[in-house]
Amino acid sequence: MHMLYDSDAFAVVHILANAPEDAEAQRLLGPQIPRHGFEIVDKRSGKEVYLDGSWAEMFQEQIQAWQQNTPSQEEVEDTLEGYASLAQMPVVMH
Repeated sequence: MHMLYDSDAFAVVHILANAPEDAEAQRLLGPQIPRHGFEIVDKRSGKEVYLDGSWAEMFQEQIQAWQQNTPSQEEVEDTLEGYASLAQMPVVMH
């Protein structure tokens, strides 16, 4: 789990659900379909959304674009606001 962004309004965490911890673990587990996702927490509403599959891939592309062209905090939060509109789950343990 890696914290990617944290502000007064949002938190974004990259979750690597089945990432092996070492080469021996990888050997024992064998080939797996990589699973990862992003949790976006809207601190203002107390709700979160988990992006996986094609949503996670699309968000990963957005992160890569941000790495090439550093956006302002306002631009980042405007983008996160769009994803946060999908949030339905109340934050229970954060």
